[in-house]
Amino acid sequence: MKKRHHQPSHATDHWQAGVEALQAKQWLKAAEAFERGVHASPENALMWLYQARALYSAQRFDDAIVAAREAYRLLPDNVLAMRLLADLLQQQHRGEEAVAVFKAYAPEGPRDADWYADYGVALHNTGQYRDAITAYFQSLALKLDAPLTHYRLGLSFRELNMSYESTECFRTAVSLDNPDVRTVALSLLVHEGRQSCNWAHTEQDTQDLLAAVDLANENTGQLLSPFSLLAVEASAAQLRRMGEVRSRSLTRGITPFPAPGPRRPGRVRIGYLSSDFHNHATAILMTELLERRNTEQFEVTLYSHSRDDGTPMMHRIRAAADHFVDVSHLTNLQAARRMREDGIDIAVDLKGHTANSRFELLAYRPAPVSAAYLGYPETTGANFIDYIIGDQVVTPLAQAAHYTEHIAQLPYCYQPNDRQRYLPPCPSRAELGLPEDAVVLCCFNQNYKYTPHMLDLWAAILAKAPKAVLWMLAWNPIAQSNLQRELTARGVPPERVFWAPKLLVNAHIARLRAADLFLDTWPCNAHTTASDALWAAVPVLTVPGERFASRVAASLLCACGLPDLACADEATYVEMGASLANTPELLAFLKQELESHRMTLPLFDTDRYTRDYEALLMRMFERSQAGLPPAALAAELASH
Repeated sequence: MKKRHHQPSHATDHWQAGVEALQAKQWLKAAEAFERGVHASPENALMWLYQARALYSAQRFDDAIVAAREAYRLLPDNVLAMRLLADLLQQQHRGEEAVAVFKAYAPEGPRDADWYADYGVALHNTGQYRDAITAYFQSLALKLDAPLTHYRLGLSFRELNMSYESTECFRTAVSLDNPDVRTVALSLLVHEGRQSCNWAHTEQDTQDLLAAVDLANENTGQLLSPFSLLAVEASAAQLRRMGEVRSRSLTRGITPFPAPGPRRPGRVRIGYLSSDFHNHATAILMTELLERRNTEQFEVTLYSHSRDDGTPMMHRIRAAADHFVDVSHLTNLQAARRMREDGIDIAVDLKGHTANSRFELLAYRPAPVSAAYLGYPETTGANFIDYIIGDQVVTPLAQAAHYTEHIAQLPYCYQPNDRQRYLPPCPSRAELGLPEDAVVLCCFNQNYKYTPHMLDLWAAILAKAPKAVLWMLAWNPIAQSNLQRELTARGVPPERVFWAPKLLVNAHIARLRAADLFLDTWPCNAHTTASDALWAAVPVLTVPGERFASRVAASLLCACGLPDLACADEATYVEMGASLANTPELLAFLKQELESHRMTLPLFDTDRYTRDYEALLMRMFERSQAGLPPAALAAELASH
């Protein structure tokens, strides 16, 4: 039999068929045509390139990478082939490989502003922030009026804690007035201005941001930062809309999987999705919950895109689960398929609209039930999340209209805690640089939660309580200087303000015990920071608002038997703060109550919490198994 030789006309026919299919957006048909074409003409670089593009559009990323590598091998100085390969690698979260592709690109190959900007993104995504800054400056040297590049430059400065520089970048991006970037840049401009406590433009910037939120659309929705609205005076409706816009943008083009077939017998399978399965606040809060679960009833899998920090906490939370699946280098589609193959009954997202989240992969509907939990204290705005897990304080059923999810309430507090964590002895006040005879009022929240009005209230408390001092965390030198200046302007002299350096968590808990009262902030409360204070037997004073993030401290207080410390309004907050500061014996009594009852308080009774939490999961599961749609689940006490 004669050996058949491929004829060029065959390749031309396949090329034409592939192009026609591309024009009709029939991605798989196009990919198949180009695949026949590369068999007919394996040295045809454009055929490989177009096959890669078709496979990319069909979200067949593994195959697309193979085709793109071949196209780039045949066209080593072709910038389109190089950038397609790098982009595909980043889609699979293979950032180091993407950076290597950029670095290996032919020195004589063309490099325009977009090339340098994309290189900057690849470097940023792999934590090479200083190199990313260099790439962004090279891009701006070629195209100075690129708002998105100024915005991304600000992100890299932000990661290096260079708040002043990041703020200037975001302000430049806003000034270029591109409607698709303006809202995104404004959100972080406001956040960074608050992080450095540089409030010169805060009021106007916040007004501009809230006006822009009402006009935001899906064009740049993936870049929107709903998280940045938690600390500003946004309405519940604006928070919901921001979440909805971003969620829709992130999930454009996603088609949910068909309904699963008959359930595989066995325990109820819970899958947690997060990038925080290491030494992070989320892991610190929930590890004992996983350790104390009913292992005969529940099978737990962690779907992790976390960094491996090698800490005891990382090893502990991994050991608490039945299975640990690293999805770092899987696409969202591949990770969702893995969940479906594993037969997950309830997929629990722990991130929402926070940094490094991939919650959008739940739009594929890999599990019959999905829930948002712990990481993001607000509605996700996602129509693919069935439940938000809260409690009667943070998510009262009367506020259901503020949520796209159905509210599922725990009976005491939504926040788990670890009562196995270390409780070190308290250093002396002399060791901490604090006066022995003063009443120490503290706030260890991050700077972005502070506002000029919050300082007005604290200054009013201190004016009424002459023996009290204020103890704050020194997050960064710029913020510390600005806060000191602002407090002085409000009549609080420097000798009444003390600054605590950043410490590791155990040392921080130890020194917290030297405080007498924790002054909370709003509209974004202390969350983990407040439970740290209560664990250290320091009472917390707060004013609950209308939103989840502004009701967390009140929830924690109720779960500690101290609901009266959740004040009805700001005037009561000032009066009660001053009264407590002037009655040190009452503060000492409250501290002793927290100290002596710590292990029996609902907030720190992990066994009780675990049973209540598992009972709530079972209610979700049983509704699903009965063919019932998700619905609001009011708090119920589990049998203990």
